[in-house]
Amino acid sequence: MKALFFEEHGGPEVLRYGDVPDPQPGTGEVLLRVGACALNHLDIWVRRGWPGLRLEMPHWGGSDVAGTIAALGEGTTGWEVGRRVVADPGISSIQDEYTRRGEDSVSPGYTILGEHRRGGLAEYVIVPASNLIEIPSGLNFPEAAAPLLVTLTAWRMLIHRAKLQAGESVLIVGAGGGVNTMAIQIARLAGCRVVVAAGSREKGEKALAIGADTVIDRSRANWLKEVQRLTRGRGVDVVVDNVGAATLPSSMKAVSPGGRIVIVGNTSGPLVEMDLRRVFAKQLSLVGSTMGSHQDFHKVVELLWEGKLKPVLDQVMPLGEGAKAFDRMERGEQFGKIVLIP
Repeated sequence: MKALFFEEHGGPEVLRYGDVPDPQPGTGEVLLRVGACALNHLDIWVRRGWPGLRLEMPHWGGSDVAGTIAALGEGTTGWEVGRRVVADPGISSIQDEYTRRGEDSVSPGYTILGEHRRGGLAEYVIVPASNLIEIPSGLNFPEAAAPLLVTLTAWRMLIHRAKLQAGESVLIVGAGGGVNTMAIQIARLAGCRVVVAAGSREKGEKALAIGADTVIDRSRANWLKEVQRLTRGRGVDVVVDNVGAATLPSSMKAVSPGGRIVIVGNTSGPLVEMDLRRVFAKQLSLVGSTMGSHQDFHKVVELLWEGKLKPVLDQVMPLGEGAKAFDRMERGEQFGKIVLIP
């Protein structure tokens, strides 16, 4: 089969599009013919690599998969060939104290499709049958695949970790990334006032279209001063900051006393210098989050299928042009998700 793979860690230059061995499903698994697979920043980090990451090479990423069941592994029941499905990208390999209390993504046995195992940037992918949910008629593969990982991540981040409450104010730093486009919608659905610090006027207008109440154009205004002006010096209750090194110090100033800053990424870098006096004097909570539970996945898919949350697509491109898609994402030009189709 064809895949967008790499054989060593590095920049975009290590990506190759070509033939790789056909996968074979094992017990309790299914073979999906990929209809669409969306890109995430996770795919960039995995390709670059980090200390301790051990992958079987060649490797290919892709966590957001929608497709058609092509074959069933031995002993697999409850599904049949030809069904249109999406896959929960979080895979639990063990049952432990964390999974028993619904904290699947904290478990040492939690793995992610496209990170720890080969993903959907190929013509076929293997996933556990227990991770599948059927796609309703009328929804195409790119629409089904685009919001999966980012909606799961944003839901856990805001609802479970930040414990968002109706009537609170939420500042989202950055508008174009997949997590942030879904965070805007989830915060609005939760009854919160949503302020977005967008990187451009164009992205700000798109953020307003999907539910933001107020947009600050970071290219034209000092977003921290604008937040302070909008809140009359109080600050916001919650800040979503997935940018990291470039923005976290300002986010700590933008949040209200007793407020929360939630972090699920670091697109500008992971190492941050901070003034700890601000943390304890304002009694701030710096809250880390990643992925979510299998029940969270079922909940966000239900909201997506009902139309209460909507996928935000930037572009749909052929898998063979995946290198161009990665280049667009790494330059931060997208708004929403880039989806590749084999």
